[in-house]
Amino acid sequence: MLVAPLAPARTTVTRTAYWARLLPHLAVLACVTRIPSFVRPLWNPDEGFLAVQARLLAQGGQLYETVVDRKPPLLPWLYQAAFALCGSGSLTPLRVLAVLAQLLTAVLLASLARRRWGDRAGRTAGVLYLLVSVGLHPEDAQAATFEVFMLPWTAAALWCADRGRWGAAGAAVAAAFLTKQTGGAVLLPVAWLLHQRGGGRAGLPRLAAGFAAPVLGAALVTDPAGFLFWTVTGSAAYASVTGSELHVLGRALANTAILAAASAGLLPPVVRALRTARAAMAELWLWLWLAASAGAVALGCHFFGHYYLQLIPPLALLATAALHALPEDRRPTAVLASACACALFIGWGLLAPRPELAHAERLASALAHRTAPADRVLVWGIHPETYWLAGRTPATRYLTAGLLTNYSGGRDGPRVGEKYAVAGAWPVFRRELAAHAPALVVDDSRGKPYAPGRLPTLRRLLAADYAEVGRVDGAVLYARVPAGQRARLSPGPYADRPPRPPAPSPGGAAPGRR
Repeated sequence: MLVAPLAPARTTVTRTAYWARLLPHLAVLACVTRIPSFVRPLWNPDEGFLAVQARLLAQGGQLYETVVDRKPPLLPWLYQAAFALCGSGSLTPLRVLAVLAQLLTAVLLASLARRRWGDRAGRTAGVLYLLVSVGLHPEDAQAATFEVFMLPWTAAALWCADRGRWGAAGAAVAAAFLTKQTGGAVLLPVAWLLHQRGGGRAGLPRLAAGFAAPVLGAALVTDPAGFLFWTVTGSAAYASVTGSELHVLGRALANTAILAAASAGLLPPVVRALRTARAAMAELWLWLWLAASAGAVALGCHFFGHYYLQLIPPLALLATAALHALPEDRRPTAVLASACACALFIGWGLLAPRPELAHAERLASALAHRTAPADRVLVWGIHPETYWLAGRTPATRYLTAGLLTNYSGGRDGPRVGEKYAVAGAWPVFRRELAAHAPALVVDDSRGKPYAPGRLPTLRRLLAADYAEVGRVDGAVLYARVPAGQRARLSPGPYADRPPRPPAPSPGGAAPGRR
């Protein structure tokens, strides 16, 4: 009579002891793998874009109205909250949150693996994930951007689905989608688990409600029409690769090769499992997760390195499942190979030069020197971090030339220009510049296809109202000329000048917002 109540207590003690031993090790590993993220003030233009967005939101801006991007709202809100608590001069608070996000992802994967294959598999899954999580170019793996904060939600969606918590699973899918649209791909393996468990009649309504409520709430809190346009319907031109096919293919192959090198310890057992039809069918939900993530990477046809982060959680779990079925001596080999690759990528992150960051810092310094804190400025380029580094307010809601020309990440094909901009962007751009004429315009195109000489609207603006006052690393600075002096001004920099063809694009991927 007295024995029955003791079994749950022992189970609870065992579970507590397991996590008490594992969590500190995962926490240390998460911190070590993210050390390089703290050695740079900024890693890529996405971080700069988010930082500028957060400042504008703090000043009363409205998302999808006066602050725009092709992304959902959760991460801009997170940046805004971090800046409100810790100040907007540093991204260190976001770096800390990124460490916690990676740790949470590892813990959820460990819990999934432990429930299915035992204690040792749980430890393996958590460790393998963290070791491979930095296996990309440092500016992709170490930045505190969308994929890093999306992954805990995708792992949580599968964790909830594995336990039959369909409402919570739907909410986690929604949170992943609201962090980045491709996070919604995790709905495929979640739906498969729902089908596999035969819970469609009761579970499907809960799953749908759990997903719909947060998405509709985010749309209503922002602007429903703007939310739909900027997150779903307004990116058709961005997804095209016309004229840049070889460029995009090269990027896809390069980033695939980098992740394959980082996953050297994971791929052999995964390939071995794939050869065994029975083993593959036993964990079909994992293969569906990997396939859905691969589709998300390919969606949009850009193949930027940070897109590949979405592949790592299902890869880590597939490798764990395969190792569970293999002889015991295979597990240390996989972990050691992953650890060696991880060490190389950490070293790369610590030592890799960041010439574009140095350029943005010099440009921001010149911009801050030539303008007052209250002045609005226009940086015509693909480095929105310049606004944040200089502490200046943009003259327009469009923080990069990409939204106004369809240039993105080195696109060098023919589909760059005013007519390929986001629908309705140029009339809004003209109204904003008329209402808040920038004290300084920085042409940071440096020979790219979006140079002002190829854009009639911007060319006329510079010719009529601005004069060149300096250059920084190839970027040209134009100061606004007072109205009384314009009649005496010599013809502007682009007066009666036909558009110039862009300079040949150098080899490799050009920097830019992705």
